[in-house]
Amino acid sequence: MVDAATAFSGFSVRDVPEARAFDEGVLGLPVSEDHGMLVLHLGSGPGVLVHPEGTAHEPASSTVLDFPVPDVDAAVDELSAKGVTMLQYDGVTDERGVNRHGGPLIAWSTDPSGNVLSVLED
Repeated sequence: MVDAATAFSGFSVRDVPEARAFDEGVLGLPVSEDHGMLVLHLGSGPGVLVHPEGTAHEPASSTVLDFPVPDVDAAVDELSAKGVTMLQYDGVTDERGVNRHGGPLIAWSTDPSGNVLSVLED
């Protein structure tokens, strides 16, 4: 059967070098590359696989990665300073792209392939 201890998640991107430049350069994530795919090293787990789909790539319809942060407004400021645009959801987010309508403060953006990422206040 399956071994839950070795399970990992993954998502696709259009272009691996573009994804690596964003993940390392903008987000500051530790990344390794093997066989044309990336592994995002997050915490102590097995990592998140980022695999190429090229022109067949379609962005995920929901958030693929959530990043807990101590201060969502500071995270939005830092990401915005690096050229990341926060997503706007009518009736949900404020002018900065932050949801302040209950639950944790959360803001969404996309990676260069259009996959949705979030920062949420822990």
